[in-house]
Amino acid sequence: MSIKLYSYWRSSAAYRVRVALNLKGLEYETVPVSLAPGVSEHRQDDYRSRNPQMLVPFLEDGDFSSGQSMAILEYLEEAYPTPKLLPESQQECADVRSFCNSICCDIHPLNNLRVQLYLKKELGADDAALHAWMAHWMHEGFRSAELTAASHDGPFVFGESVTLADTCLIPQLYNARRFDIALNDFPTLVSVEAHCLSLPEFTDAIPENQPDAG
Repeated sequence: MSIKLYSYWRSSAAYRVRVALNLKGLEYETVPVSLAPGVSEHRQDDYRSRNPQMLVPFLEDGDFSSGQSMAILEYLEEAYPTPKLLPESQQECADVRSFCNSICCDIHPLNNLRVQLYLKKELGADDAALHAWMAHWMHEGFRSAELTAASHDGPFVFGESVTLADTCLIPQLYNARRFDIALNDFPTLVSVEAHCLSLPEFTDAIPENQPDAG
């Protein structure tokens, strides 16, 4: 098995990559890297020498290696083009990439673990303030995502075919549910989520199903 995915079970960025690997039918080895406060394996010298960004996921495939989930997803699409997770046309492909970036660049970075810890430790945010922060930024992003998904007919974000958009959306909805963020205003996204989670490629990637879950 040549593919190694350095991952933390609760990382939504790693979750995206696990879904894509599963959809493409690729076998891979999970190498757990704990982000848990007090453990912080991602900040230890051994991992830093592999990935100077000290983040997960990090993928190794033979001589290829990369961090950053979107770069990894694009690599997998190019290196293992079947089944395709990006549409054929330039416009549709750009639309999917735009949706992915709205999740990966505009929602997730404002709510990930290191931001939460900074808000708590450096700015003194209590649990209520932290929840309000996370709900605000998730709702901001989900509003446009809902409009996009609602404009397409089908069980996935972009209609009848699964794309990278779905690999990015489902982990972010998992985060929303984990932090008790209301999703009442986003029925199309919730419908897409329900369909995706009926598929083994998605359920096998759920955080609680990972070897380092705990």
